Amino acid sequence: MTIETELLVLGLGNPLCGDDGAGVAAVERLRERWEVPNGARVLDGGTLGLSLLPYLQSARTVILVDAILADAPPGSLVRLSGEDVAPAAVHRLSPHQVGVADLLDGARWLDQYPRRLLLLGLVPASMELAVGLSPRVRPALAGLVARIVEEARAMGFAFREKASGGAS
Repeated sequence: MTIETELLVLGLGNPLCGDDGAGVAAVERLRERWEVPNGARVLDGGTLGLSLLPYLQSARTVILVDAILADAPPGSLVRLSGEDVAPAAVHRLSPHQVGVADLLDGARWLDQYPRRLLLLGLVPASMELAVGLSPRVRPALAGLVARIVEEARAMGFAFREKASGGAS
C-alpha cells in the first residue's frame, strides 16, 4: 500500500565522499531546524538508487537535493527544474550515484513520474574519500537549506523554524 505524499524532499549523495554528501547534510539540517509541514516528507536517500522508487512514485512534487557538477565555483547553488533534471542526473551528479538516473527512468517507465521535479544542490570542491563537507562548500549549506525552504513555500508548503533551531 502506497501512501501519497504531496511533497518529497529527498537528500542524495554519499557522506563518505566529501562534498558528495551535500544533499544528505542539507536534509539533515532541514529536519533538525525546521518543522516539516503536513503533506511533506523529508528523507535521506543517500545512495539507495532504485530502492527509493516507491517514495518517488508516491510523490506529486519532488525536490532532489545533491551535489551538482557545474561550471561555477565550489559552493555555488544550482537549481534545475522539469525536463532539465533527468539529463543532469546522468551528466552532472556524482559518478558515485548512477542510481539517480535509474530512479528517474524507473518512475517514467512506470508512468509515475512526479508532476513537478526540482533539483537543488551545491557545486562540489572534492568528492574524494573524506567525511564531511569541504571548507569551500560547508559555508554554503545554510543557503541551500534556505533555498529548499523557499522553494517549498512557493509550492504551498510552509516549513516553520523550530524554536530551538537557528535560521539555516
